[in-house]
Amino acid sequence: MRITIIALGKAGRGPEQQMIDDYLRRLPWDASIKEFEIKKPAQTADLRKEQEAEKILSAIPNGASVIILDERGKHLKSRQLAEKIDNWQTMGSSNLAIIIGGADGLSDAIRKRADLLLAFGSLTWPHMLVRAMLCEQLYRVWSILNGHPYHRD
Repeated sequence: MRITIIALGKAGRGPEQQMIDDYLRRLPWDASIKEFEIKKPAQTADLRKEQEAEKILSAIPNGASVIILDERGKHLKSRQLAEKIDNWQTMGSSNLAIIIGGADGLSDAIRKRADLLLAFGSLTWPHMLVRAMLCEQLYRVWSILNGHPYHRD
């Protein structure tokens, strides 16, 4: 499985980045993060989302299954997420793109591209912490699918 995490904003070198690096290092799947910054953001949220959409959509690998992190998305348990990803692999999808939007959210064009809208609860999380949580969940999904003892029900 090849995973591309597409995120707006640049990560610093703080503790969240250390967690991200740790989980990506443990993960046997090929995973990378594509970060984007808009140098001259538009003045309105809708225009900013359109600017961001162009960059995000161009970063999605051809044929990839797409997960969008969204507070209005589905609340899945880790095992359910693992089943979803396993089903995509079984159906022949070897690429997974996971999108983390900016502070204003995501445009409808991106939301329509999603194969899964996924929520990490109904709370609002800092973007860098979401990246760390996502990387941990990807490692957890791998461990579930491979019978590794990391995940316990």
